[in-house]
Amino acid sequence: MSKKAQVFIYDEFSPQDTAMLQALYSRSPMSVTSHVKKVQETGSGNFMEQFYVGYGHSSIADCGSTTLFIEGISTLADKAIQDWPLYSGQETSTRYVDMSKQPIIDPVSTHDSKKILVNWMDFYLNSFALLEEHLRQKYPIKKDEKESVYEKALKARAFDILRGFLPAGIATQLSWHTNLRQAYDKLSLLKYHPLEEVSGVAKEMIDKLKVKYPQSFCHKLYPETEKYREYASQNYSYFEYPEGFPDFSLIDNLDKNGLKKYKDLLKNRPPKTNLPQFLSEFGNITFEFKLDFGCFRDLQRHRNGVCRMPLLTTGLGFSDWYLSQLPENLKKQAEKLISKQKFAVEELNASKEEKQYYIAMGFNVACRVTYGLMAAVYVTELRSGKTVHPALRVVALKMNDALAKVLPELTLHSDLDPDDWDIRRGKQDISFKEKEHQIKLKNKEK
Repeated sequence: MSKKAQVFIYDEFSPQDTAMLQALYSRSPMSVTSHVKKVQETGSGNFMEQFYVGYGHSSIADCGSTTLFIEGISTLADKAIQDWPLYSGQETSTRYVDMSKQPIIDPVSTHDSKKILVNWMDFYLNSFALLEEHLRQKYPIKKDEKESVYEKALKARAFDILRGFLPAGIATQLSWHTNLRQAYDKLSLLKYHPLEEVSGVAKEMIDKLKVKYPQSFCHKLYPETEKYREYASQNYSYFEYPEGFPDFSLIDNLDKNGLKKYKDLLKNRPPKTNLPQFLSEFGNITFEFKLDFGCFRDLQRHRNGVCRMPLLTTGLGFSDWYLSQLPENLKKQAEKLISKQKFAVEELNASKEEKQYYIAMGFNVACRVTYGLMAAVYVTELRSGKTVHPALRVVALKMNDALAKVLPELTLHSDLDPDDWDIRRGKQDISFKEKEHQIKLKNKEK
C-alpha cells in the first residue's frame, strides 16, 4: 500500500535557512523534518558558503528570498529596478496618490533645472480643484452610486489626468521581493547603470545584502565579466527608437500551421482564463507603439516577455489624451507650459539620460514589447478593462484588433465597451476597517 503524501510548511526560517532546507532534498531522501534539525545544527551561513558560492550551485540561491524596500528615489530609478523579467513588488501609484508633496530628484541642480521642476509641480498642484469641478460636471453622480465611492473615483480620474504633468524625477517608493540569486544577477548589472542615482542605489542594496546574507553575496569578481556588464549597462539600458517608429504595429513569427492542431484551445477558452503556456513555443508577437511614459509604467508590470525600457525624450510629443481631458482654459495653459518646458529641457547642460528627470510623464515614448501567445492575450485582455488608464486602454484595444487579424480563430475576451468612466475606480483602495478592528480589540479585552 502506498504511503500517504505529506505536506509541511516552514515559513519561520531566514532566506538562507530556507534555501538550505530545499537544497538538502537534492542530496538526501530524508524528510524535511530531519533537515530542519540540520539547519539548526549546521547553520545556513556555512552551508551557503560551501555549496552556493563555493561550488557554483546557483540554483540553491533561487530557493531563498528576501524583500527590499526602497524609498526616496525617482520614478526613473524605480523603473530601472523593475526592468527585470522576474521582478516582483509594488510601487506608489500616481493614479491614486497625491504626489504634490513628494520631493523631486534634481541631478543637474542649477537654477534652470529647479525652475523646470517647479513649473511642472505648480501646474499639477494648482489645477486640481478646477479639474475636479470640471469632472464633476462631466461625470455627475448617479442615483444608485455611493457618494464616498464616487468621490474617490473622481479624485482618481483627476490624478489620471494630472499625472501626465509630473516630472519623471518625482520621488517614489517601491518594494522588491526577489530570491537571492536574482538579486545578485540584477544588481550586478544595475550598479553600472548610466544614471548616477540608479548605480548608487544598486551599490547600496548590494552593501546591505552583503551584511544581511554574507555567504550569498561574497562572489569573486572577474575583470572581464565586470567590463562586459559595465559596457552592456552603459550602452543598452535604454531603447532608443529608430527614425520612422510606428504609432502602432504588430510583428509576429507565429507557426500558424502548428497552432491549427490546438484550434479548440484557441477557440473555446472561457473569460478570465489563460491559454496554456506551451502554446508560446509556436512563436512570439512583438507590439511597437507610442505611449506616454506614465502609461508605460503601468504596462511594464507585465514581465512575462521582453519589455524594453525606453529613453524618455520630448521628441515624440505630449500625449493628446491628457490635454483632451482638461477644461479649455486649463488646456491652453498646459499647451503653453509644455512648449516652454520642452525648450528649457533642451537647453539644459546635461546628458540625454539626465534630461529625463525634467520631462513630464505625459510625453510619449517608443514602446517595444515581445510576448509569447499566452502573455500577449493576457496583457491585451487585462489592459482593455475600463478601470485601466484610458490612454493605455486605447493601445490595448489596438492590440486586440491586431491579434484578431493575425489569428482569426482566437477567441478574445477584451472589454470593447467605449465608455471610459467607471466608478469602480473608487473601490480599488486599501482602507483600514476601523469598525471591525474595534470589535476585535473589545473581544480580546473580554
